[in-house]
Amino acid sequence: MRPLILGVFAALFFASTFVLNEAMHIGGGHWAYSASLRFLFMIPLLVLVVAMRGGLGRVRKALADDPVPWLVWGTVGFGLFYVPICIAAVEAPPWLIAGTWQVTILAGALLSPLFKRADGTREQIPWTALRFSGIILFGVVLMQVEFLQTFEPRFLLIGVLPVLVAAFAYPLGNRKMMAHTDLDVFERILGMCVGSLPVWLLLFGYGLTTGTPSGAQVSQTLLVALLSGVIATVLFFKATDLVKHDMGRLATVEATQALEVLFALVGEMLILQAGLPSGLSLVGIGIVMIGVTLHSRASLKVMEKPVAIDRYGKEG
Repeated sequence: MRPLILGVFAALFFASTFVLNEAMHIGGGHWAYSASLRFLFMIPLLVLVVAMRGGLGRVRKALADDPVPWLVWGTVGFGLFYVPICIAAVEAPPWLIAGTWQVTILAGALLSPLFKRADGTREQIPWTALRFSGIILFGVVLMQVEFLQTFEPRFLLIGVLPVLVAAFAYPLGNRKMMAHTDLDVFERILGMCVGSLPVWLLLFGYGLTTGTPSGAQVSQTLLVALLSGVIATVLFFKATDLVKHDMGRLATVEATQALEVLFALVGEMLILQAGLPSGLSLVGIGIVMIGVTLHSRASLKVMEKPVAIDRYGKEG
């Protein structure tokens, strides 16, 4: 139950990204600053947290001993995740980005064969978990139908396809680093941030060619760094850590991120004064909630199922 609760709270804080990125776009802020400043702010925040926990030495050693995986998977898990999200915010509203992002529910499960078990065999795709993911995604599609009817092709290219890239990159980078290191959640996130640092420095340099960021954008990206970059990421990574050896439960935890759609909609209405979704969108919201509930119930049944012991004392 604990991983699911952590996943739900992570979804709440992650949703702030979509709303605040839209607010920055409306205010004229460039997407390059929205992306780069978040991680440039995250690094000192995480350094402070990790230092207080006595883990800076472990992070330095891990990066120095084997820097390539940190550079590669930090760039994939954070760079190829957040840059596309910020690009999409130029054209698409928060709820559409959050809705398209739910493809990550399927992506995480479909990536399972890329990883090996302790005995060297490949992980299997958790098809049972994917049944419920399909329900969630069907609800997400209903939420988007009305808007997509008036969508121009360029909006799909800028507002949807980048998010699909992000949806695969984030779980791939997270899972690869979970398999690579035994650092704790805070230390692993800091290591991945440092590994992706070249991306953010280059992107910040590109942003400077368009002018300097406004004070409002700086404060908003700092808020995104704290709420989504630190709090949400730590909660989500901790939740996935708790179930990282069970692909079915891992897929269930990742499915809690479907709630970002609901949180983004509420945030958009409260903060950006957006209108109430259409009736079809409300039906989609209800289906998403049903899918998340089924996911949770299936996971709880698995966790509560007693382990059978045969007469030789082995688990069966």
